[in-house]
Amino acid sequence: QVELVESGGGLVQPGLSLTISCVASGGAFHMSHMGWFRQAPGKEREFVAAITWSGVLTDYANSVKGRFTISRDNSKNTVYLQMNSLKPEDTGVYYCAQARGSKSLYNGRNYDYWGQGTQVTVSP
Repeated sequence: QVELVESGGGLVQPGLSLTISCVASGGAFHMSHMGWFRQAPGKEREFVAAITWSGVLTDYANSVKGRFTISRDNSKNTVYLQMNSLKPEDTGVYYCAQARGSKSLYNGRNYDYWGQGTQVTVSP
């Protein structure tokens, strides 16, 4: 049974940075693609970033491109999301997800496992 546990969320002022992490257990992390999604209050969950199993390929939502960086350490079964120049509209619950297949990583339905989420609040 795969378990994903996010951590590192919190309250941060606009313009500052925050890095959140997701540790995976119980599965072949090094063979799985990983993604970050977020959900703001009253809004649908949206794609934020994804990284392939090797870490060679990454992709981002247009709203975070140039500000967020996704990375992974397969030796630690961990995926990271470094968030710079945070804005109030980045507020939400951030979820990491693991995909075993090779379908589009933009679509949350193509992920097999999800974490419980970590709250990120960007406010003065």
